[in-house]
Amino acid sequence: MLEVFSTPEAWAALLTLTAMEIVLGIDNVVFISVLVSKLPQQQADRARKLGLLLALVFRIALLFMLTWLIALKDPVLTIFGKGLSWRDIILIAGGGFLIVKATLELHNSIEGEEHGSKSGVQAAFAVIIAQIIVIDLVFSIDSIITAIGMAEDIEVMIAAVIIAVAVMFVSSGPISAFVAKHPTTKVLALSFLLLIGMVLVADGFGFHVPKGYIYAAMAFSLLVEMLNVLAKTKRAKLAHAAGVEDAPAKPQERVAP
Repeated sequence: MLEVFSTPEAWAALLTLTAMEIVLGIDNVVFISVLVSKLPQQQADRARKLGLLLALVFRIALLFMLTWLIALKDPVLTIFGKGLSWRDIILIAGGGFLIVKATLELHNSIEGEEHGSKSGVQAAFAVIIAQIIVIDLVFSIDSIITAIGMAEDIEVMIAAVIIAVAVMFVSSGPISAFVAKHPTTKVLALSFLLLIGMVLVADGFGFHVPKGYIYAAMAFSLLVEMLNVLAKTKRAKLAHAAGVEDAPAKPQERVAP
Protein backbone atom coordinates (compact mmCIF):
# COMPACT_ATOMS: atom_id res chain seq x y z
CA MET A 1 0.00 0.00 0.00
CA LEU A 2 2.76 2.47 0.96
CA GLU A 3 4.60 1.68 -2.27
CA VAL A 4 2.14 3.97 -4.02
CA PHE A 5 3.79 6.98 -2.35
CA SER A 6 7.28 6.04 -3.57
CA THR A 7 6.97 8.11 -6.76
CA PRO A 8 7.05 11.89 -7.21
CA GLU A 9 3.88 11.66 -9.30
CA ALA A 10 1.98 10.21 -6.34
CA TRP A 11 3.12 13.00 -4.01
CA ALA A 12 2.24 15.63 -6.62
CA ALA A 13 -1.21 14.07 -6.99
CA LEU A 14 -1.60 13.97 -3.19
CA LEU A 15 -0.72 17.65 -2.75
CA THR A 16 -2.93 18.77 -5.64
CA LEU A 17 -5.88 16.63 -4.58
CA THR A 18 -5.55 17.66 -0.92
CA ALA A 19 -5.64 21.34 -1.89
CA MET A 20 -8.68 20.70 -4.10
CA GLU A 21 -10.47 18.75 -1.33
CA ILE A 22 -9.80 21.54 1.18
CA VAL A 23 -11.25 24.12 -1.23
CA LEU A 24 -14.31 21.95 -1.87
CA GLY A 25 -14.66 21.38 1.88
CA ILE A 26 -15.00 25.10 2.59
CA ASP A 27 -18.65 24.92 1.55
CA ASN A 28 -19.22 22.06 3.98
CA VAL A 29 -17.56 23.92 6.86
CA VAL A 30 -19.57 27.10 6.20
CA PHE A 31 -22.85 25.16 6.14
CA ILE A 32 -22.06 23.31 9.38
CA SER A 33 -20.92 26.54 11.07
CA VAL A 34 -24.17 28.30 10.21
CA LEU A 35 -26.33 25.41 11.40
CA VAL A 36 -24.59 24.80 14.74
CA SER A 37 -24.60 28.53 15.60
CA LYS A 38 -28.23 28.11 16.69
CA LEU A 39 -27.33 25.57 19.40
CA PRO A 40 -25.88 26.06 22.89
CA GLN A 41 -22.07 25.91 22.96
CA GLN A 42 -21.78 22.31 24.18
CA GLN A 43 -24.39 21.05 21.72
CA ALA A 44 -22.81 23.10 18.92
CA ASP A 45 -19.39 21.51 19.50
CA ARG A 46 -20.90 18.04 19.46
CA ALA A 47 -22.87 18.71 16.28
CA ARG A 48 -19.85 20.25 14.54
CA LYS A 49 -17.54 17.33 15.40
CA LEU A 50 -20.17 14.76 14.49
CA GLY A 51 -20.87 16.52 11.19
CA LEU A 52 -17.19 16.50 10.20
CA LEU A 53 -16.81 12.88 11.30
CA LEU A 54 -19.75 11.94 9.08
CA ALA A 55 -18.18 13.92 6.22
CA LEU A 56 -15.01 11.82 6.57
CA VAL A 57 -16.96 8.54 6.79
CA PHE A 58 -19.09 9.39 3.73
CA ARG A 59 -16.06 10.37 1.65
CA ILE A 60 -14.08 7.23 2.46
CA ALA A 61 -17.13 5.00 1.95
CA LEU A 62 -17.82 6.59 -1.41
CA LEU A 63 -14.19 6.08 -2.46
CA PHE A 64 -14.73 2.33 -2.20
CA MET A 65 -17.73 2.62 -4.51
CA LEU A 66 -15.83 3.98 -7.51
CA THR A 67 -17.60 1.81 -10.06
CA TRP A 68 -21.00 2.90 -8.80
CA LEU A 69 -19.93 6.54 -8.73
CA ILE A 70 -18.65 6.41 -12.30
CA ALA A 71 -21.98 4.89 -13.34
CA LEU A 72 -23.70 7.88 -11.75
CA LYS A 73 -22.69 9.89 -14.81
CA ASP A 74 -24.86 7.76 -17.12
CA PRO A 75 -28.22 9.44 -17.96
CA VAL A 76 -31.22 7.86 -16.23
CA LEU A 77 -33.81 10.59 -16.79
CA THR A 78 -34.61 13.01 -19.60
CA ILE A 79 -36.19 16.42 -18.94
CA PHE A 80 -36.84 18.82 -21.84
CA GLY A 81 -34.42 16.86 -23.98
CA LYS A 82 -31.67 16.99 -21.34
CA GLY A 83 -30.37 13.66 -20.00
CA LEU A 84 -29.82 13.69 -16.26
CA SER A 85 -27.65 11.20 -14.38
CA TRP A 86 -28.02 10.25 -10.73
CA ARG A 87 -25.10 12.60 -10.00
CA ASP A 88 -26.99 15.44 -11.72
CA ILE A 89 -30.17 14.64 -9.81
CA ILE A 90 -28.29 14.57 -6.49
CA LEU A 91 -26.58 17.89 -7.25
CA ILE A 92 -29.89 19.50 -8.25
CA ALA A 93 -31.65 18.19 -5.14
CA GLY A 94 -28.76 19.20 -2.89
CA GLY A 95 -28.52 22.63 -4.49
CA GLY A 96 -32.26 23.13 -4.12
CA PHE A 97 -32.01 22.12 -0.47
CA LEU A 98 -29.24 24.69 0.06
CA ILE A 99 -31.26 27.43 -1.67
CA VAL A 100 -34.37 26.75 0.42
CA LYS A 101 -32.41 26.40 3.67
CA ALA A 102 -30.30 29.51 3.10
CA THR A 103 -33.39 31.55 2.14
CA LEU A 104 -35.27 30.50 5.28
CA GLU A 105 -32.26 31.16 7.48
CA LEU A 106 -31.76 34.60 5.90
CA HIS A 107 -35.41 35.40 6.54
CA ASN A 108 -35.16 34.32 10.18
CA SER A 109 -31.90 36.25 10.69
CA ILE A 110 -33.28 39.48 9.23
CA GLU A 111 -36.66 39.19 10.94
CA GLY A 112 -34.99 38.30 14.23
CA GLU A 113 -36.91 35.07 14.78
CA GLU A 114 -35.46 32.57 17.20
CA HIS A 115 -34.96 28.94 16.36
CA GLY A 116 -36.33 27.34 19.45
CA SER A 117 -36.10 27.31 23.23
CA LYS A 118 -34.11 25.29 25.73
CA SER A 119 -36.91 22.75 25.95
CA GLY A 120 -36.45 21.98 22.26
CA VAL A 121 -32.66 21.70 22.23
CA GLN A 122 -32.61 17.93 21.72
CA ALA A 123 -35.13 18.11 18.89
CA ALA A 124 -33.19 20.96 17.28
CA PHE A 125 -29.97 18.98 17.65
CA ALA A 126 -31.50 15.96 15.87
CA VAL A 127 -32.89 18.14 13.06
CA ILE A 128 -29.54 19.88 12.55
CA ILE A 129 -27.66 16.55 12.45
CA ALA A 130 -30.14 15.29 9.83
CA GLN A 131 -29.54 18.42 7.73
CA ILE A 132 -25.76 18.01 8.09
CA ILE A 133 -26.03 14.38 6.92
CA VAL A 134 -27.97 15.43 3.81
CA ILE A 135 -25.52 18.13 2.81
CA ASP A 136 -22.50 15.97 3.71
CA LEU A 137 -23.74 13.43 1.19
CA VAL A 138 -24.12 16.07 -1.52
CA PHE A 139 -20.70 17.62 -0.96
CA SER A 140 -19.08 14.19 -0.57
CA ILE A 141 -20.33 13.00 -3.96
CA ASP A 142 -19.14 16.19 -5.65
CA SER A 143 -15.79 15.95 -3.85
CA ILE A 144 -15.16 12.29 -4.60
CA ILE A 145 -16.11 12.57 -8.27
CA THR A 146 -13.51 15.35 -8.46
CA ALA A 147 -10.98 13.07 -6.75
CA ILE A 148 -11.62 10.29 -9.24
CA GLY A 149 -10.80 12.62 -12.09
CA MET A 150 -7.58 13.87 -10.47
CA ALA A 151 -5.94 10.70 -9.09
CA GLU A 152 -5.64 7.07 -10.08
CA ASP A 153 -4.75 5.31 -6.80
CA ILE A 154 -7.38 4.94 -4.10
CA GLU A 155 -4.66 5.15 -1.42
CA VAL A 156 -3.77 8.66 -2.61
CA MET A 157 -7.46 9.65 -2.62
CA ILE A 158 -8.01 8.37 0.94
CA ALA A 159 -4.90 10.16 2.23
CA ALA A 160 -6.00 13.41 0.58
CA VAL A 161 -9.52 13.12 2.03
CA ILE A 162 -8.22 12.42 5.55
CA ILE A 163 -5.83 15.39 5.44
CA ALA A 164 -8.53 17.68 4.04
CA VAL A 165 -11.09 16.69 6.69
CA ALA A 166 -8.42 17.15 9.40
CA VAL A 167 -7.87 20.70 8.14
CA MET A 168 -11.65 21.23 8.10
CA PHE A 169 -11.87 19.91 11.67
CA VAL A 170 -9.19 22.31 12.93
CA SER A 171 -10.60 25.33 11.10
CA SER A 172 -14.29 24.68 11.77
CA GLY A 173 -14.05 25.63 15.46
CA PRO A 174 -12.71 29.17 14.90
CA ILE A 175 -15.05 29.65 11.93
CA SER A 176 -18.09 28.56 13.98
CA ALA A 177 -17.08 30.83 16.89
CA PHE A 178 -16.56 33.78 14.55
CA VAL A 179 -19.93 33.26 12.85
CA ALA A 180 -21.68 33.03 16.23
CA LYS A 181 -19.94 36.17 17.55
CA HIS A 182 -20.57 38.36 14.50
CA PRO A 183 -24.18 38.12 13.22
CA THR A 184 -23.35 39.98 9.98
CA THR A 185 -20.94 37.22 8.99
CA LYS A 186 -23.77 34.72 9.37
CA VAL A 187 -25.78 36.66 6.78
CA LEU A 188 -22.73 36.69 4.52
CA ALA A 189 -22.22 32.95 5.01
CA LEU A 190 -25.87 32.28 4.18
CA SER A 191 -25.47 34.36 1.03
CA PHE A 192 -22.50 32.15 0.11
CA LEU A 193 -24.64 29.06 0.64
CA LEU A 194 -27.37 30.53 -1.55
CA LEU A 195 -24.79 31.15 -4.28
CA ILE A 196 -23.32 27.64 -3.89
CA GLY A 197 -26.81 26.12 -4.11
CA MET A 198 -27.47 27.92 -7.38
CA VAL A 199 -24.11 26.72 -8.74
CA LEU A 200 -24.92 23.11 -7.78
CA VAL A 201 -28.31 23.30 -9.52
CA ALA A 202 -26.72 24.83 -12.61
CA ASP A 203 -24.03 22.13 -12.60
CA GLY A 204 -26.70 19.46 -12.33
CA PHE A 205 -28.38 20.84 -15.45
CA GLY A 206 -25.09 20.92 -17.34
CA PHE A 207 -24.23 24.60 -16.95
CA HIS A 208 -20.77 24.46 -15.41
CA VAL A 209 -19.64 27.56 -13.53
CA PRO A 210 -15.87 27.64 -12.82
CA LYS A 211 -15.38 27.43 -9.06
CA GLY A 212 -12.56 29.96 -9.30
CA TYR A 213 -15.08 32.76 -9.97
CA ILE A 214 -17.21 31.67 -7.02
CA TYR A 215 -14.35 31.50 -4.54
CA ALA A 216 -12.88 34.80 -5.80
CA ALA A 217 -16.21 36.51 -5.13
CA MET A 218 -16.46 34.83 -1.72
CA ALA A 219 -12.89 35.87 -0.82
CA PHE A 220 -13.53 39.50 -1.83
CA SER A 221 -16.79 39.65 0.15
CA LEU A 222 -15.08 38.07 3.15
CA LEU A 223 -12.26 40.62 2.96
CA VAL A 224 -14.77 43.49 2.97
CA GLU A 225 -16.60 41.94 5.92
CA MET A 226 -13.34 41.50 7.85
CA LEU A 227 -12.53 45.19 7.31
CA ASN A 228 -16.02 46.08 8.59
CA VAL A 229 -15.53 43.91 11.68
CA LEU A 230 -12.12 45.47 12.38
CA ALA A 231 -13.55 49.00 11.95
CA LYS A 232 -16.47 48.20 14.25
CA THR A 233 -14.14 46.77 16.89
CA LYS A 234 -11.91 49.85 16.71
CA ARG A 235 -14.90 52.20 17.02
CA ALA A 236 -16.13 50.28 20.06
CA LYS A 237 -12.71 50.55 21.73
CA LEU A 238 -12.48 54.29 21.01
CA ALA A 239 -16.01 54.86 22.34
CA HIS A 240 -15.21 52.89 25.48
CA ALA A 241 -11.97 54.82 26.02
CA ALA A 242 -13.77 58.15 25.50
CA GLY A 243 -16.49 57.14 27.96
CA VAL A 244 -13.92 56.29 30.60
CA GLU A 245 -12.09 59.60 30.11
CA ASP A 246 -15.30 61.69 30.19
CA ALA A 247 -16.69 59.98 33.27
CA PRO A 248 -16.73 62.41 36.26
CA ALA A 249 -14.35 61.55 39.03
CA LYS A 250 -15.94 60.35 42.24
CA PRO A 251 -15.66 62.90 45.06
CA GLN A 252 -13.35 61.82 47.79
CA GLU A 253 -15.05 60.96 51.03
CA ARG A 254 -14.34 63.36 53.83
CA VAL A 255 -12.65 61.74 56.76
CA ALA A 256 -14.34 62.55 60.02
CA PRO A 257 -12.10 64.18 62.62
